[in-house]
Amino acid sequence: MSTQRPLTGIGTRLRHLLDLLEADLATVYPRLGLADYRPRYTPVIRALVAHGPSTIGELARAMRVTHSAASQTVAQLGRRGLVELSVGRDARQRVVRLTPEGERLLPVLETEWAVAEAAAADLDAELSVPLATLLGELERALERRPFRERVAEAAEAVTAAERAAGQPFGAGGGAAAPAAGHDEGHEH
Repeated sequence: MSTQRPLTGIGTRLRHLLDLLEADLATVYPRLGLADYRPRYTPVIRALVAHGPSTIGELARAMRVTHSAASQTVAQLGRRGLVELSVGRDARQRVVRLTPEGERLLPVLETEWAVAEAAAADLDAELSVPLATLLGELERALERRPFRERVAEAAEAVTAAERAAGQPFGAGGGAAAPAAGHDEGHEH
């Protein structure tokens, strides 16, 4: 049995929480008849339901993810036969729309979304602050002052303290490479 302590960096913890939420949500899919469905498909399908046929860039903005992330998810949905792509206003642009198969799944997906929202409300009842409130606060704080600015300021403060203490750059662990097994750029 390993006595290694768990990683506690913010990035590691957020990924772990997302993995827990998505894995548990995915256990409902077989009971709903959603054989090859993954939680990451939901934001694309919900955006298409809300906004109709959309470019990958529009989907990325609606979901607040990178163009690459949206494109990868759309490709997976396309392989699954739930969306199709057509050429947009210019040859570089692709418009995504639900296929008849994707539209056929909408009533089942609406049930899945209701189940997920009810489970999230149940989770919120146990928290000191509702998760959606906290996530909104986090997003607004990072919009006001991006994490990269916070990291740069922290790195400057740590390296200045190391210099003042006469330690070589990174000797105090402040700006050196993260310890083995740590989540680079996300540890606190």
